Amino acid sequence: MRTLLVTGGAGFIGANFVLHAVNHGLRVINLDKLTYAGNLDTLAPLQNHDGHVFVQGDIGDRSLVTSLLVKHRPAAIVNFAAESHVDRSIDGPAAFIETNVVGTLGLLECARDYWRGLADAARDTFRFLHVSTDEVYGSLGADGKFTETTPYAPNSPYSASKAASDHLVRAFHHTYGLPTLTTNCSNNYGPYQFPEKLIPLVIQKALAGEPLPVYGDGKNIRDWLFVGDHCSAIRRVLEAGRIGETYNVGGNAERENITVVKTICALLDTHRPLTDGRQRESLITYVKDRPGHDRRYAIDSSKLQRELGWRPSQTFESGIAQTVEWYLAHQPWVQRVLDGSYRMERLGA
Repeated sequence: MRTLLVTGGAGFIGANFVLHAVNHGLRVINLDKLTYAGNLDTLAPLQNHDGHVFVQGDIGDRSLVTSLLVKHRPAAIVNFAAESHVDRSIDGPAAFIETNVVGTLGLLECARDYWRGLADAARDTFRFLHVSTDEVYGSLGADGKFTETTPYAPNSPYSASKAASDHLVRAFHHTYGLPTLTTNCSNNYGPYQFPEKLIPLVIQKALAGEPLPVYGDGKNIRDWLFVGDHCSAIRRVLEAGRIGETYNVGGNAERENITVVKTICALLDTHRPLTDGRQRESLITYVKDRPGHDRRYAIDSSKLQRELGWRPSQTFESGIAQTVEWYLAHQPWVQRVLDGSYRMERLGA
Protein backbone atom coordinates (compact mmCIF):
# COMPACT_ATOMS: atom_id res chain seq x y z
CA MET A 1 0.00 0.00 0.00
CA ARG A 2 1.56 3.31 -1.11
CA THR A 3 1.98 5.74 1.79
CA LEU A 4 1.47 9.51 1.69
CA LEU A 5 2.28 12.10 4.34
CA VAL A 6 -0.61 14.57 4.12
CA THR A 7 -0.29 17.81 6.08
CA GLY A 8 -3.38 19.81 7.01
CA GLY A 9 -5.47 16.70 6.51
CA ALA A 10 -8.17 17.68 9.01
CA GLY A 11 -9.11 20.88 7.20
CA PHE A 12 -11.74 21.21 4.51
CA ILE A 13 -9.82 20.30 1.34
CA GLY A 14 -7.20 18.22 3.13
CA ALA A 15 -9.75 16.00 4.87
CA ASN A 16 -11.70 15.50 1.67
CA PHE A 17 -8.45 14.44 0.01
CA VAL A 18 -7.60 12.05 2.86
CA LEU A 19 -11.02 10.41 2.55
CA HIS A 20 -10.56 10.24 -1.23
CA ALA A 21 -7.03 8.82 -1.02
CA VAL A 22 -7.85 6.10 1.50
CA ASN A 23 -10.92 5.17 -0.53
CA HIS A 24 -8.59 4.68 -3.51
CA GLY A 25 -6.28 2.32 -1.64
CA LEU A 26 -3.61 4.70 -0.39
CA ARG A 27 -2.28 4.77 3.17
CA VAL A 28 -2.25 8.24 4.71
CA ILE A 29 -0.21 9.61 7.59
CA ASN A 30 -2.23 12.70 8.45
CA LEU A 31 -0.42 15.54 10.23
CA ASP A 32 -2.61 18.43 11.37
CA LYS A 33 -2.14 21.08 14.04
CA LEU A 34 -5.89 21.16 14.76
CA THR A 35 -6.37 24.89 14.78
CA TYR A 36 -9.98 26.12 14.69
CA ALA A 37 -10.38 24.88 11.09
CA GLY A 38 -9.14 21.33 11.80
CA ASN A 39 -12.07 19.03 12.49
CA LEU A 40 -11.63 15.37 13.36
CA ASP A 41 -15.38 14.84 13.01
CA THR A 42 -14.76 14.97 9.26
CA LEU A 43 -12.42 11.98 9.55
CA ALA A 44 -14.83 9.86 11.60
CA PRO A 45 -15.35 7.40 8.69
CA LEU A 46 -11.66 6.48 9.00
CA GLN A 47 -11.62 5.84 12.74
CA ASN A 48 -9.69 2.59 13.36
CA HIS A 49 -9.00 2.24 9.63
CA ASP A 50 -5.63 0.63 8.88
CA GLY A 51 -5.09 3.05 5.99
CA HIS A 52 -5.16 6.19 8.14
CA VAL A 53 -2.88 7.36 10.94
CA PHE A 54 -3.65 10.74 12.51
CA VAL A 55 -0.92 12.76 14.25
CA GLN A 56 -1.59 16.10 15.88
CA GLY A 57 1.31 18.45 15.24
CA ASP A 58 2.77 21.42 13.42
CA ILE A 59 4.52 21.29 10.04
CA GLY A 60 7.05 23.66 11.58
CA ASP A 61 8.03 21.04 14.19
CA ARG A 62 11.03 19.65 12.35
CA SER A 63 11.82 16.89 14.80
CA LEU A 64 8.23 15.59 14.57
CA VAL A 65 8.13 15.78 10.77
CA THR A 66 11.51 14.04 10.51
CA SER A 67 10.39 11.25 12.85
CA LEU A 68 7.23 10.66 10.78
CA LEU A 69 9.24 10.50 7.56
CA VAL A 70 11.72 8.05 9.05
CA LYS A 71 9.06 5.85 10.62
CA HIS A 72 6.51 5.69 7.80
CA ARG A 73 8.72 6.14 4.69
CA PRO A 74 6.12 7.94 2.55
CA ALA A 75 6.37 7.93 -1.22
CA ALA A 76 5.10 11.52 -1.33
CA ILE A 77 4.20 14.53 0.79
CA VAL A 78 1.01 16.45 -0.02
CA ASN A 79 0.97 19.83 1.72
CA PHE A 80 -2.44 21.33 2.46
CA ALA A 81 -1.42 22.88 5.79
CA ALA A 82 -2.24 26.59 5.68
CA GLU A 83 -4.12 29.40 7.29
CA SER A 84 -6.60 30.23 4.54
CA HIS A 85 -9.32 32.69 5.53
CA VAL A 86 -8.81 36.12 3.95
CA ASP A 87 -10.78 38.08 6.57
CA ARG A 88 -8.74 36.50 9.37
CA SER A 89 -5.52 37.39 7.55
CA ILE A 90 -6.60 41.03 7.45
CA ASP A 91 -7.26 41.02 11.20
CA GLY A 92 -4.11 39.07 12.12
CA PRO A 93 -1.52 38.45 9.38
CA ALA A 94 1.26 37.11 11.64
CA ALA A 95 -0.29 33.63 11.98
CA PHE A 96 -0.43 33.36 8.20
CA ILE A 97 3.27 34.12 7.84
CA GLU A 98 4.13 31.65 10.60
CA THR A 99 2.22 28.73 9.11
CA ASN A 100 2.21 29.40 5.38
CA VAL A 101 5.78 30.67 5.04
CA VAL A 102 7.87 29.58 8.02
CA GLY A 103 6.01 26.29 8.40
CA THR A 104 6.32 25.46 4.71
CA LEU A 105 10.04 26.21 4.85
CA GLY A 106 10.50 23.76 7.71
CA LEU A 107 8.51 21.09 5.89
CA LEU A 108 10.54 21.60 2.73
CA GLU A 109 13.84 21.25 4.58
CA CYS A 110 12.69 18.04 6.22
CA ALA A 111 11.48 16.72 2.86
CA ARG A 112 14.78 17.59 1.17
CA ASP A 113 16.85 15.80 3.81
CA TYR A 114 14.56 12.75 3.75
CA TRP A 115 14.59 12.59 -0.06
CA ARG A 116 18.38 12.79 -0.18
CA GLY A 117 18.62 9.74 2.06
CA LEU A 118 16.32 7.51 0.00
CA ALA A 119 17.57 4.62 -2.08
CA ASP A 120 17.79 5.31 -5.82
CA ALA A 121 14.42 3.87 -6.86
CA ALA A 122 12.52 5.52 -4.00
CA ARG A 123 14.34 8.81 -4.58
CA ASP A 124 13.39 8.80 -8.26
CA THR A 125 9.68 8.36 -7.54
CA PHE A 126 9.34 10.62 -4.46
CA ARG A 127 7.21 13.76 -4.87
CA PHE A 128 6.46 16.87 -2.81
CA LEU A 129 3.10 18.30 -3.89
CA HIS A 130 2.22 21.77 -2.64
CA VAL A 131 -1.44 22.83 -2.77
CA SER A 132 -1.92 26.55 -3.37
CA THR A 133 -4.53 29.03 -4.57
CA ASP A 134 -5.42 31.21 -7.54
CA GLU A 135 -5.40 34.21 -5.20
CA VAL A 136 -1.62 34.48 -5.62
CA TYR A 137 -2.27 35.89 -9.11
CA GLY A 138 -4.22 38.90 -7.88
CA SER A 139 -7.34 40.23 -9.58
CA LEU A 140 -8.54 39.95 -13.18
CA GLY A 141 -10.42 42.43 -15.31
CA ALA A 142 -13.45 41.46 -17.33
CA ASP A 143 -11.48 39.29 -19.75
CA GLY A 144 -8.85 36.57 -19.61
CA LYS A 145 -7.99 33.82 -17.17
CA PHE A 146 -5.09 32.96 -14.89
CA THR A 147 -2.55 30.64 -16.48
CA GLU A 148 0.51 29.03 -14.93
CA THR A 149 2.63 31.89 -16.33
CA THR A 150 0.48 34.73 -14.96
CA PRO A 151 2.72 37.01 -12.85
CA TYR A 152 2.08 36.87 -9.11
CA ALA A 153 0.30 39.92 -7.66
CA PRO A 154 -1.20 38.93 -4.28
CA ASN A 155 -3.50 41.50 -2.69
CA SER A 156 -4.18 40.16 0.83
CA PRO A 157 -1.92 38.97 3.64
CA TYR A 158 -3.29 35.47 3.02
CA SER A 159 -2.50 35.44 -0.69
CA ALA A 160 0.90 37.06 -0.08
CA SER A 161 1.80 34.30 2.37
CA LYS A 162 0.71 31.62 -0.11
CA ALA A 163 2.70 33.31 -2.88
CA ALA A 164 5.77 33.22 -0.67
CA SER A 165 5.28 29.52 0.01
CA ASP A 166 4.90 28.84 -3.73
CA HIS A 167 8.20 30.61 -4.36
CA LEU A 168 9.91 28.55 -1.67
CA VAL A 169 8.68 25.32 -3.29
CA ARG A 170 9.96 26.47 -6.67
CA ALA A 171 13.30 27.45 -5.13
CA PHE A 172 13.76 24.08 -3.43
CA HIS A 173 13.28 22.36 -6.77
CA HIS A 174 15.68 24.59 -8.65
CA THR A 175 18.30 24.87 -5.90
CA TYR A 176 18.28 21.38 -4.39
CA GLY A 177 16.57 19.28 -7.06
CA LEU A 178 13.67 18.36 -4.76
CA PRO A 179 11.00 16.79 -7.01
CA THR A 180 8.17 19.25 -6.40
CA LEU A 181 4.74 19.81 -7.92
CA THR A 182 2.45 22.79 -7.28
CA THR A 183 -1.27 23.12 -7.85
CA ASN A 184 -3.12 26.45 -7.80
CA CYS A 185 -6.85 25.99 -7.43
CA SER A 186 -9.93 28.17 -7.69
CA ASN A 187 -12.53 28.53 -4.93
CA ASN A 188 -13.50 25.13 -3.53
CA TYR A 189 -16.91 24.18 -2.20
CA GLY A 190 -18.56 20.97 -1.07
CA PRO A 191 -18.98 18.76 2.01
CA TYR A 192 -17.22 19.52 5.30
CA GLN A 193 -16.38 23.17 4.59
CA PHE A 194 -15.97 25.36 7.67
CA PRO A 195 -19.07 27.59 7.90
CA GLU A 196 -17.23 30.90 7.78
CA LYS A 197 -16.82 30.52 4.00
CA LEU A 198 -19.43 31.94 1.62
CA ILE A 199 -21.38 28.84 0.58
CA PRO A 200 -21.77 27.05 3.93
CA LEU A 201 -22.30 30.40 5.69
CA VAL A 202 -25.16 31.28 3.36
CA ILE A 203 -26.67 27.80 3.68
CA GLN A 204 -26.76 28.00 7.48
CA LYS A 205 -28.04 31.55 7.68
CA ALA A 206 -30.67 30.88 5.04
CA LEU A 207 -31.85 27.77 6.88
CA ALA A 208 -32.25 29.87 10.01
CA GLY A 209 -34.06 32.66 8.16
CA GLU A 210 -31.30 35.14 9.06
CA PRO A 211 -29.94 38.03 6.94
CA LEU A 212 -27.55 36.86 4.19
CA PRO A 213 -24.55 39.23 4.10
CA VAL A 214 -23.09 39.93 0.65
CA TYR A 215 -19.97 42.07 0.27
CA GLY A 216 -20.21 45.25 -1.83
CA ASP A 217 -22.46 44.95 -4.87
CA GLY A 218 -22.20 41.14 -4.95
CA LYS A 219 -20.66 41.15 -8.42
CA ASN A 220 -17.25 39.80 -7.46
CA ILE A 221 -16.63 36.75 -9.63
CA ARG A 222 -15.04 33.44 -8.64
CA ASP A 223 -14.44 30.20 -10.51
CA TRP A 224 -16.03 27.50 -8.35
CA LEU A 225 -14.44 24.04 -8.06
CA PHE A 226 -16.21 21.10 -6.42
CA VAL A 227 -13.86 19.70 -3.77
CA GLY A 228 -14.19 16.13 -5.03
CA ASP A 229 -12.94 17.24 -8.46
CA HIS A 230 -10.05 19.04 -6.78
CA CYS A 231 -9.09 15.84 -4.96
CA SER A 232 -9.08 13.82 -8.17
CA ALA A 233 -6.93 16.50 -9.84
CA ILE A 234 -4.37 16.39 -7.04
CA ARG A 235 -4.16 12.62 -7.22
CA ARG A 236 -3.69 12.81 -10.99
CA VAL A 237 -0.91 15.43 -10.68
CA LEU A 238 0.75 13.29 -8.04
CA GLU A 239 0.63 10.28 -10.36
CA ALA A 240 1.78 11.86 -13.61
CA GLY A 241 2.65 15.55 -13.22
CA ARG A 242 5.99 16.73 -14.59
CA ILE A 243 8.52 17.45 -11.85
CA GLY A 244 8.96 21.14 -11.11
CA GLU A 245 5.73 22.13 -12.88
CA THR A 246 2.70 24.06 -11.72
CA TYR A 247 -0.84 23.01 -12.68
CA ASN A 248 -3.90 25.25 -12.36
CA VAL A 249 -7.08 23.50 -11.23
CA GLY A 250 -10.41 25.13 -12.00
CA GLY A 251 -14.06 24.17 -12.22
CA ASN A 252 -14.96 26.06 -15.42
CA ALA A 253 -17.72 27.65 -13.35
CA GLU A 254 -17.40 31.43 -13.07
CA ARG A 255 -20.23 32.94 -11.06
CA GLU A 256 -20.90 36.28 -9.42
CA ASN A 257 -21.19 35.97 -5.65
CA ILE A 258 -24.76 37.23 -5.77
CA THR A 259 -25.63 34.48 -8.27
CA VAL A 260 -24.18 31.86 -5.92
CA VAL A 261 -26.24 33.21 -3.03
CA LYS A 262 -29.46 33.32 -5.08
CA THR A 263 -28.86 29.76 -6.33
CA ILE A 264 -28.58 28.52 -2.73
CA CYS A 265 -31.72 30.43 -1.79
CA ALA A 266 -33.69 28.80 -4.59
CA LEU A 267 -32.49 25.30 -3.69
CA LEU A 268 -33.39 25.77 -0.03
CA ASP A 269 -36.78 27.25 -0.90
CA THR A 270 -37.45 24.01 -2.78
CA HIS A 271 -36.05 21.56 -0.24
CA ARG A 272 -36.74 23.35 3.05
CA PRO A 273 -39.22 26.24 2.66
CA LEU A 274 -39.43 28.83 5.43
CA THR A 275 -42.48 28.34 7.62
CA ASP A 276 -43.62 31.92 7.05
CA GLY A 277 -43.57 31.45 3.27
CA ARG A 278 -40.87 34.07 2.59
CA GLN A 279 -38.54 33.62 -0.36
CA ARG A 280 -34.97 33.52 0.91
CA GLU A 281 -33.75 36.05 -1.65
CA SER A 282 -35.54 38.63 0.52
CA LEU A 283 -32.94 37.93 3.22
CA ILE A 284 -30.00 39.19 1.09
CA THR A 285 -28.29 42.15 2.77
CA TYR A 286 -25.46 44.07 1.13
CA VAL A 287 -22.65 44.97 3.55
CA LYS A 288 -19.48 47.07 3.39
CA ASP A 289 -16.95 45.49 1.08
CA ARG A 290 -13.88 43.67 2.33
CA PRO A 291 -10.64 45.75 2.14
CA GLY A 292 -8.71 44.95 -1.04
CA HIS A 293 -11.45 42.61 -2.30
CA ASP A 294 -10.29 41.15 -5.64
CA ARG A 295 -12.91 41.64 -8.34
CA ARG A 296 -12.56 38.53 -10.46
CA TYR A 297 -10.71 35.21 -10.48
CA ALA A 298 -10.84 32.75 -13.37
CA ILE A 299 -8.65 29.70 -13.88
CA ASP A 300 -7.38 28.29 -17.16
CA SER A 301 -6.85 24.60 -16.38
CA SER A 302 -6.15 23.59 -19.99
CA LYS A 303 -2.57 22.51 -19.17
CA LEU A 304 -3.85 20.00 -16.61
CA GLN A 305 -6.53 18.82 -19.01
CA ARG A 306 -4.16 18.57 -21.98
CA GLU A 307 -1.21 16.92 -20.26
CA LEU A 308 -2.91 14.70 -17.68
CA GLY A 309 -6.39 14.15 -19.05
CA TRP A 310 -8.21 15.56 -16.02
CA ARG A 311 -11.66 17.16 -16.35
CA PRO A 312 -14.06 18.39 -13.66
CA SER A 313 -16.90 15.92 -13.28
CA GLN A 314 -19.35 18.43 -11.77
CA THR A 315 -20.97 21.50 -13.22
CA PHE A 316 -21.68 24.28 -10.75
CA GLU A 317 -25.37 23.39 -10.84
CA SER A 318 -24.81 19.72 -10.01
CA GLY A 319 -22.10 20.45 -7.44
CA ILE A 320 -24.03 23.11 -5.55
CA ALA A 321 -27.13 20.89 -5.47
CA GLN A 322 -25.07 18.06 -3.95
CA THR A 323 -23.52 20.50 -1.48
CA VAL A 324 -26.85 21.88 -0.26
CA GLU A 325 -28.19 18.33 0.09
CA TRP A 326 -25.11 17.33 2.08
CA TYR A 327 -25.51 20.20 4.55
CA LEU A 328 -29.18 19.46 4.99
CA ALA A 329 -28.34 15.83 5.76
CA HIS A 330 -25.40 16.61 8.08
CA GLN A 331 -26.70 19.30 10.40
CA PRO A 332 -25.19 17.56 13.50
CA TRP A 333 -21.71 18.03 11.94
CA VAL A 334 -22.46 21.70 11.29
CA GLN A 335 -23.90 22.32 14.74
CA ARG A 336 -20.82 20.83 16.43
CA VAL A 337 -18.72 23.33 14.50
CA LEU A 338 -21.01 26.24 15.34
CA ASP A 339 -21.16 25.46 19.07
CA GLY A 340 -17.46 24.60 19.30
CA SER A 341 -17.96 21.06 20.59
CA TYR A 342 -15.95 19.63 17.68
CA ARG A 343 -12.86 21.01 19.43
CA MET A 344 -13.71 19.51 22.81
CA GLU A 345 -13.35 15.88 21.76
CA ARG A 346 -10.63 14.06 19.88
CA LEU A 347 -11.07 10.82 18.00
CA GLY A 348 -8.77 7.93 18.72
CA ALA A 349 -6.03 7.66 16.13
